Amino acid sequence: MSPMGLYCLLFISVLVCYWVPAGCYADGKVTKVCGSMEPHHGVPSQTAHSPYSLETNSTKFSPGDQIKVTLVGTSYFEGFLLQARDAANQSLVSTVGTFTLTNLKKTQLLTCNKHQGSAVSHTSDARQTEVVVIWNAPTYAPRQVQFFVTVVKHYSLFWVKLPGPIIYQHGVTPHPPQSDTTPPPVQPTTTASILPGLFTSEGCGQSKSCLLDPPGCDPKEDPHCFFLSMTTEGPDKMSMVFELSGPAEGYIAFALSWDKWMGNDDVYMCVKDGDRVLVSAAFVSGRTHPEDQSESVLSSVSWRLADGHIQCRLSRPVKLTNQKRALYDLDKDYFLFLANGHAQYGKVWKHSQQPLISSHRKHLTGPPEILRGSRAPIIMKMHGALMLLAWMLTGSVGTFIASFYKSDWPNQTVFGQKIWFQVHRGLMILTVTLTSVAFCLPYFYRKGWSKHAGVHPYLGCCVLTLSLTQPVMAAIRPSPDSHSRYIFNWGHWGVGFVTEIIAVAAMFLGMRQSSLLLPQPWATHVLIGYVTWLALFRSLLLMHRHIYIKKSALGPDDKQAILSDPSEHGCWGSFIKSLILAALALGNSGLLMALLSSIAEI
Repeated sequence: MSPMGLYCLLFISVLVCYWVPAGCYADGKVTKVCGSMEPHHGVPSQTAHSPYSLETNSTKFSPGDQIKVTLVGTSYFEGFLLQARDAANQSLVSTVGTFTLTNLKKTQLLTCNKHQGSAVSHTSDARQTEVVVIWNAPTYAPRQVQFFVTVVKHYSLFWVKLPGPIIYQHGVTPHPPQSDTTPPPVQPTTTASILPGLFTSEGCGQSKSCLLDPPGCDPKEDPHCFFLSMTTEGPDKMSMVFELSGPAEGYIAFALSWDKWMGNDDVYMCVKDGDRVLVSAAFVSGRTHPEDQSESVLSSVSWRLADGHIQCRLSRPVKLTNQKRALYDLDKDYFLFLANGHAQYGKVWKHSQQPLISSHRKHLTGPPEILRGSRAPIIMKMHGALMLLAWMLTGSVGTFIASFYKSDWPNQTVFGQKIWFQVHRGLMILTVTLTSVAFCLPYFYRKGWSKHAGVHPYLGCCVLTLSLTQPVMAAIRPSPDSHSRYIFNWGHWGVGFVTEIIAVAAMFLGMRQSSLLLPQPWATHVLIGYVTWLALFRSLLLMHRHIYIKKSALGPDDKQAILSDPSEHGCWGSFIKSLILAALALGNSGLLMALLSSIAEI
């Protein structure tokens, strides 16, 4: 394989490991955890009774014997790691003996502690209910051997180092093995109950503060309503209750932040995991995965998962006495973030759209109020608005004037130039200016290139480059009577036509960006209507040109018929074309205003 191929393979592997939870462990290559036997899944292991067990076909062995070991369960599992260790000295993590496989398709041998074939694991995340392997006793075997297994039912549900049967060499009297560790402590959990009914926005601004999206929605009536409420409780107001509601797609979370950028923030998550909801508090350092901080923080936790909703209620102290804990005190001013996204087996993925961010900092223990928020930063709203203005109005009308209105107002000039030329030049200069300013705004917002915006920024680069090319071409164009003028005419028209097509494609993709996500499919339908509107008027003006060329009996050798109507038609024809231009500009303005209003509302 070439070096470039190796780089591509490495790049793809890194992407897979980054985006797919446990994706790099689904193949069972888990030699890095041979010692602890603990999956690095970011969630604690189970301490409840396991539905899985190990069995052997004998309790006695001699060096060189083969013992059948069976992993069975009352439920399926997706992964496992099986080892044999010295039962008399479990402080040693070295393995004992080797294994022989009975199913090469579903199981594989691993090398632990440089001991080839000393462990067995899965080959994929295909579900199994039983695994059978053969353990080979070494020549110099310890007097008693115990089998251990880690079993993964799914990503966030697993049991670590389950003890299996102990087998003894012939002549050895069985006795309990020593243990180097105390039994694993039960993970502290917060008792959760089922909510009796749906939350409601009643009382918002009066008895509790609320953040709603869309504004004025009621989670009791609308399953697509994003809802966050907060209120203090208790006679001393030393605890705060939060209520959170949203569509039951995966998870919904809110964060407390000092600024409008995610990072170094408190996060409180309600995560759908099958038919239950996991409620937790966490702290996000930078752009890393949330670090769980739930222990001894949350209380009075309850949740509901029904009717298309995921809802949870939680309570926590206003001030935390444990200074080591990263979570913030609640008697200060914070921006509120409200986010949602997909989850798999209780593991959260990156939010699918820009979080709803409150318009100002809220003093959490202050008077109740109804907060307003936005999912799009103002600078990105300006980017979208300027681009739409440039290519749905000024650029569109400017190209129509150059293509179809050269013969109109033949005796009228402005500053020594024909009206059509001055209007066309003014509109296109404005279009290039708007495009240039709008192009720079995402750079200021992101402080660099938009890495997760897909093809959209590349199309924007093409639009800007071609837009800047047009005035350069116009500045060096030959005189009207030059024999090479037709090259400029075709080139100028061709570059403009391609630029407009790319600009429309960029608009279709731009309205689906997470930082400026317009309501779908409504916004797409508006833009489709705009394209249809342009096609209709272009057809009307082409038909108008054809009719008047035919009436004027112009010959086929008329070169000016390529780009404009050269005929000296009457006032009636000019009046019709003026009406068409006015209708085009009004229609474009109406469609533009529709999209601008949707930008203002997000």
